[in-house]
Amino acid sequence: MMGPQAPERPKPLAPPTALLDVPTVKWVFVFLFLASAVYVHLRGKVRHRLGRQLLDHSTFMAPINVLMYACSRVPTSPFIEPDRHFPELEPLRARWREIREEALHLRELQHIKAADGYNDVGFNSFFRRGWKRFYLKWYDEAHPSAAELCPRTTELLRQIPAVKAAMFAELPPGGELRPHRDPFAGSLRLHLGLDTPNDDACFIDVDGQRYSWRDGEWTMFDETYIHWAQNGSQANRIILFCDIERPMRFAWARGINRFVAKNFIAAGASPNMEGDKTGGINRLFKYFYALRLKAKGLRERNKTLYYALKYALVLAAIGFVIWL
Repeated sequence: MMGPQAPERPKPLAPPTALLDVPTVKWVFVFLFLASAVYVHLRGKVRHRLGRQLLDHSTFMAPINVLMYACSRVPTSPFIEPDRHFPELEPLRARWREIREEALHLRELQHIKAADGYNDVGFNSFFRRGWKRFYLKWYDEAHPSAAELCPRTTELLRQIPAVKAAMFAELPPGGELRPHRDPFAGSLRLHLGLDTPNDDACFIDVDGQRYSWRDGEWTMFDETYIHWAQNGSQANRIILFCDIERPMRFAWARGINRFVAKNFIAAGASPNMEGDKTGGINRLFKYFYALRLKAKGLRERNKTLYYALKYALVLAAIGFVIWL
């Protein structure tokens, strides 16, 4: 005869971390990445072709950019009213004639120009179509050349912490910028007309909405919408071009924004002349550009092979991430 059996001990509860095993976490991240990429592609009225969107930098930046949109304290529409949302920027518009004077002096000296070498990854493709620039600051203090040649403008910018980057940007008659998105949604783009054609034939198009520059007038837009520009007039166009920090609703989101700007976007600093800082990304860019030239050569010789290799590499990278 068997005696009474001892009651089974209850099994200890699994720690909370055990409930989410590695495969589950991995697939959650894959889903969030894909959902963010789809949202970025469908955002706005104007979209890239699917083939281009798959390899566009906005796809890979989608998760952090969707976070910026979700936590933004200002509207996420293509155009934003600077007068209403950024009153601290008013000194720029109030003193636009002083700023223009320094910009025109730079143009006379031929310092508003394309990069001297492959050291401006952010705007390298623009130079082929006539666009030129002179950096005033780039997510840091003013370039030494800017402080020397544009003392009033750089001092004015220094007094407005929201301005993270600034430059004089020139677009000559016949110049254009092809449709593109900028990579990071942590800032908004301000354009202040300085020496413009004052002509509707000289314009920027943001998500299908056009704005024509006028002297002393400004506009602000979200540069992660698809935008392009054209100067179809017979006159030159010079503007003050600024990146303004996107205001965030939460302190932790503001911290993420500033971390990305300080550690990644700032690495895109490009010099005006010798003695100015060149960021780490631009120091490496010339090597990546050499590889790009070889890839372009392959595309000219055999487009089928070029695109087959291109998409094979993308699929291999996606497969590797999923496999991890």
